[in-house]
Amino acid sequence: MKRIIFILIFLILFSSLSLAASGKIENIEGKVLYRENSGNPYKIAKIGLSIDRGYWIKTEPKSWVVIKLVDGSKFFLSENTELEISDYLIDKNKKEGIFFVTQGKLRAVVAKLTGQNTNFRVKTSTAVAGIKGTEFMMLTKGPANVFFGNEDVANIAGYDSVEKFLMPDTMIQNTRGFTPADPVKVEPGTLLDDAKKGLSMLTGAIPPKEWEISGALPHIIARWDINYGHYLADSGRYEEALYIFQIALDLSDNPEIRADARLERGTVFSRFLRNPEAALSEYLIILEEYPEIPQAETALYLAGMTLYELGFKKQAQERFLQYKKTYPQGRYITNVETLLRVLNNEN
Repeated sequence: MKRIIFILIFLILFSSLSLAASGKIENIEGKVLYRENSGNPYKIAKIGLSIDRGYWIKTEPKSWVVIKLVDGSKFFLSENTELEISDYLIDKNKKEGIFFVTQGKLRAVVAKLTGQNTNFRVKTSTAVAGIKGTEFMMLTKGPANVFFGNEDVANIAGYDSVEKFLMPDTMIQNTRGFTPADPVKVEPGTLLDDAKKGLSMLTGAIPPKEWEISGALPHIIARWDINYGHYLADSGRYEEALYIFQIALDLSDNPEIRADARLERGTVFSRFLRNPEAALSEYLIILEEYPEIPQAETALYLAGMTLYELGFKKQAQERFLQYKKTYPQGRYITNVETLLRVLNNEN
């Protein structure tokens, strides 16, 4: 009889826990949307809305929301962010959760209770952060992800099982599902420090007072990546440098930042890895995509030089003639005119 009563009590408690919501929307600024599952249209969310597994939360431009889960954990979503509560289970001994971010900027504050095993994962299409009881911030744009550590440790991985440890005051990034780059310390007064402060303001406990930095954040980090990748290349860490330059390309749609990243990749390929074909590809992409920006002059000159070194003299001559016509007073005009004379004598 006692066993039957125990089973009934357990079933009642389990049923109550299963039917309880996973959390609620604690605060809102601007316009925030929600849907019960991926097949439903979005609706306007209000403060106090109960949310559960399968729910999606989406912030519109200049909007911000705080999601509080029943265990006390919180997610702070900045503008243009979309989050799914893919899974969430909790009992007295453990709690597990999977949260999928399609895009945007957020802060995760995961509560950790003594004696309770915590296993939360914040996932994007190309990365996953495993968290036990941690506070961190993240930005995801396209295939690129950037994580900043605030408290405790998070494990960051790509598609494989190789994890990097995100410590307080460090940054880890990856793109396209590849193994994350090694963590770097956020040094005061750097572009990376500016990016962290901006992301902290955008995902803080109160709504941001201004939004200007929000759109600039990917470009700020990408510009830092170019400087850092240059340092890695000078240190002989060529493959790491190429990876960091690729992250910059995936983060930013700014033509000049992207062209600078491609020029740096071209330098690594040609100067250090003895791969002129790969370098030429980088220069030609700049010329095709951004023919009007200042970096196109360097790309055109280097494309001609690389073609000449590869033995494609006719194509090199065409590029040098193009340079002479486009940049008659250009910085490389003396070299170009010399090479054109050499090519004319060889014909």
